[in-house]
Amino acid sequence: MSEGRKVDWKALDRRVIAVAVEGHQGDWAAYIGAVPGENHQEEWKEVEKHGSKLRRELAELLFPSFRMELRYRE
Repeated sequence: MSEGRKVDWKALDRRVIAVAVEGHQGDWAAYIGAVPGENHQEEWKEVEKHGSKLRRELAELLFPSFRMELRYRE
């Protein structure tokens, strides 16, 4: 899903990951989701696809580099 686009993720807890992903039109969004907590290197991909979208304010706190480069997709 994120092929060729900027992506970053953070484990907020062993079983909670937040993911930021660049969109196709100079924008970005961030998502949060529960994971098994066994392999974050793979689990973030499911959060990107099926996670709950974060509010812009929280997304910008977690992923400040995205805020500086792209506009948040509401």
